[in-house]
Amino acid sequence: MKSAVIIPARYRSSRYPGKPLVPLLGKPMILWVAELSAKAVGIDSVYVATDDERIAEVVRSAGFTPLITSTEALTGTDRLAEAARQIEADIFINVQGDEPTLNPADICKVRDKKVENPHAIINAYCWLNATEDPDNINIPKVITNENDQLVYMSRKALPGYKDISNAPVRFKKQVCIYAFTREELESFQAFGRKSTLEACEDIEILRFLEMEKTILMVESSGGSLAVDVPDDVPPVEAALLRVQAL
Repeated sequence: MKSAVIIPARYRSSRYPGKPLVPLLGKPMILWVAELSAKAVGIDSVYVATDDERIAEVVRSAGFTPLITSTEALTGTDRLAEAARQIEADIFINVQGDEPTLNPADICKVRDKKVENPHAIINAYCWLNATEDPDNINIPKVITNENDQLVYMSRKALPGYKDISNAPVRFKKQVCIYAFTREELESFQAFGRKSTLEACEDIEILRFLEMEKTILMVESSGGSLAVDVPDDVPPVEAALLRVQAL
């Protein structure tokens, strides 16, 4: 089965305008993500879906392929659905453009799980580390059943507990690597709007949950940090330096 990584990249981020082009150690963030994706699937299978020519030019100049999408996409996954119509593949892997410290092996892990489970949506997760606050609304927390199927995802610190003795020792967080078929992307966009829970939490995968799709969560190697706001840049740059030193 042929797989392709598509990285959605929107310039007009509400929390951090121009985020895909923010320099990390002197290199635009979108290129960090494109390069790590190429390590997983090869440069010829990596695309950047964007509605902004500034991003497209940076990507093109670095040897990657931009896919121009409309300005109307509601979410990154809607943008992926648009972009997927421009290329041929069996599995479309969404790698979030603001997680430049992802491990390429985790992209392969999500892809392989999709090959094994073609009728399920695949998403990655890892455990929050000791420095991350479960109450941080920028970190979607993941609830799974004992078969690793997604039950719910929230910006609240979940699971909750009635008694302190039952408080969770660790929390799971979403890692933004997803795998879909073309048909799943088409049905997601055909929904035509953000679903009720999706709009409430501002977590797009909840649309699939409300569409009664099975979502399998795959544990990643951990350590991924996202750039959601400008204050996230210094710790991400520090993490990139640590990776380079290995």
